[in-house]
Amino acid sequence: MLKSLLVLAFAAATSAVLAAPPANSLQIVTGPDRGTYIQVGRDLARLVAEPAGLNLEVMPSKGSAENVKRLRSEPGVRLALVQSDVYQAFVDEAQNGNTDAAELIKPLRVMMPLYGEEIYFVVRADSPLNYIHEIKDKRINIGPVGSGTALSATTVYKQIFGSALSEKNASFLSNEDALLKLATDKSIDVAVVVAGQPAKLFADMKQQARQYVKLLKLDPKSEETNAATSVYVPSMVRASSYPNWLTEDIPTLTVRALLVTYNFQTPAARDSLTRFAASLCSNFNRLQSEGHAKWKEVSMSQPPLGKGWSYYTPTVRTLAMCNGTSITPATTAAAASGLRACSQNSQMLGLCRP
Repeated sequence: MLKSLLVLAFAAATSAVLAAPPANSLQIVTGPDRGTYIQVGRDLARLVAEPAGLNLEVMPSKGSAENVKRLRSEPGVRLALVQSDVYQAFVDEAQNGNTDAAELIKPLRVMMPLYGEEIYFVVRADSPLNYIHEIKDKRINIGPVGSGTALSATTVYKQIFGSALSEKNASFLSNEDALLKLATDKSIDVAVVVAGQPAKLFADMKQQARQYVKLLKLDPKSEETNAATSVYVPSMVRASSYPNWLTEDIPTLTVRALLVTYNFQTPAARDSLTRFAASLCSNFNRLQSEGHAKWKEVSMSQPPLGKGWSYYTPTVRTLAMCNGTSITPATTAAAASGLRACSQNSQMLGLCRP
């Protein structure tokens, strides 16, 4: 019996050691293997963490909603890439009384806003559709539940048409599977993809892709799509990003990407994140010259955040000194209680099932 107790005690001690990540090791949750987020994460690991003497492990994921949960639940995760509309959706759900959303989002903090991610509305090359505002009541793939793409797709749809996407018209395939079905068995009409250009998924396309798929355009004269510009920003998918596929620039909408952390208060976590922020500041030029093209769109400034959002105070000071500005962090005011029906937003955030 004594031997068994010693074995159990040793196992428990070993588990405790393994559960506590080394001070210089941290993880960042990003996105799918062929997405922009994972490339941005690898840039941060190589060009920011390494010079600071930190080991940043880049973790793939389904996307933003999953990243919020993993940042809250996995001990080694210190950073996450999250779409701004997903972050706002959690805040809104919390303020509307969803206790699960409140528990997830209240202790999260923004380290810095990054860049705009393009929203691609892909259809078959022979589709009669040409504009984004023509997708009403079509069969739309919005990406896996828990992904940022799913939340963006459903939010954009509701912004444009004033009503939720019908469940019978929604599918939840990965980007790759959706494009394959779009071009072959025609079981879907539109595939929505959210990715910063140049996105590997499209950059790897051969010229033959023009025979199978095309992009829908944003019509600036459309009243429907103008309604979405309160949340999303008009932009261009540049032909130069996908020379094998596009012959002209295509107007579309974008959503902001955020670098997010937790309100860590332990000295070790605060120190590693402050060192990371200082290295981000000193190596920012390298990110812009050696990293993904999206880094050229990033500014070191930290603009005011939306209601219910907050910056992470220790890194705010570091980045403010780097940028030569003075920043007063916003405070998080979200508090929630009670239960509500499972909204489409809650479903896409993975907070409940209908």
